[in-house]
Amino acid sequence: MSQLRFCDEVLPHISDIQTYQPGKPISELQREHNLLRISKLASNENPLGASPKAIKAVQTELNNIGRYPDGNSFYLKQALADFLQKKPTEIALGNGSNELLELVARIFAGKDDEIIYSQYAFAVYPISAQAVGATGVEVPAKDWGHDLQAMADAITNKTKLIYLANPNNPTGTLFTQQEWEAFISRVPSNVIVVLDEAYTEYVTHEEYANGLDYLEQYPNLIVSRTFSKAYGLAALRIGFMIANEELIAYINRLRAPFNINHLAQVAAIAALKDPMFVKKTVDLNRQGMQALTQFFEEKGLLYIPSQGNFVCINLGQDALNINQALLKEGVIVRPVAADGPFSQFLRVSIGLPNENQHFMAALNKILTASAPK
Repeated sequence: MSQLRFCDEVLPHISDIQTYQPGKPISELQREHNLLRISKLASNENPLGASPKAIKAVQTELNNIGRYPDGNSFYLKQALADFLQKKPTEIALGNGSNELLELVARIFAGKDDEIIYSQYAFAVYPISAQAVGATGVEVPAKDWGHDLQAMADAITNKTKLIYLANPNNPTGTLFTQQEWEAFISRVPSNVIVVLDEAYTEYVTHEEYANGLDYLEQYPNLIVSRTFSKAYGLAALRIGFMIANEELIAYINRLRAPFNINHLAQVAAIAALKDPMFVKKTVDLNRQGMQALTQFFEEKGLLYIPSQGNFVCINLGQDALNINQALLKEGVIVRPVAADGPFSQFLRVSIGLPNENQHFMAALNKILTASAPK
């Protein structure tokens, strides 16, 4: 029997997409190296897990997994509306914020359109542009972060959508309120701006611009957030967008039926009721960030100051080799790029104190062994 080949039938802009590579799972590393102690610091997860209230809510509802979830997520939308001081009709829910980021591209852009995003930004932005056949316009970064002035300059009559991340992933950089206001005031009203605030809970910068404060003034603005990071619900895949009712209505037309499972809904509602858990998470992150950056400075390693729950370090050599050595020590981190200026960088998530210590000891051992004698 001849093997079927469909490469000639697939649209070119689809066949050229590079598959998104997630962080290596713990179980995979255990199989490869037969290790007992593993610290996963690759995916910007909450090292504390989820709120005990969220876990209890899920356990209470396990007997109901034979039923379809509420397709409109009525109670979760109401809880979010109360929490954010918005209307339920201004909120869309996604199977992780990734689903929503991709949906926006499908709704507002297509062939012959342009989608703008920054160099060194979240990999889903260019993938979303490519998936809808739009032209991705990558604007060179400034100090590893968004150059908002250059991004505004890049807008043409073909621009339909702009992706921004604040703080940015993977660099952890942040643009200020002044920079944001200067940018958004230059964007034409027919161009959709998606402001991705997945790491907003971790921000400590005094000049941070909260996207929610600008929704009424800019009807073309969509703010994206998630329960995967500070709320610790990454496995349940739940994100949300806030925008004016018209934009949200378009997103709800295209999202898949029952895209938010029942356990995710009840966990998210419970998580919103536990602000002390989020505070504990943020405090732990601040302490871990301080410990790691102090270690980097002592070792003479450059790093990008971060407002997220992760930090990028410049090893001054091929990061892929260091990454492989760290895996053998039971530490999972994330190489940022295989080539170019970022090929010497690793992104490290902030973990529990013992996980951070495991990483620092392993990296110190590797760097010491590779140092010139």
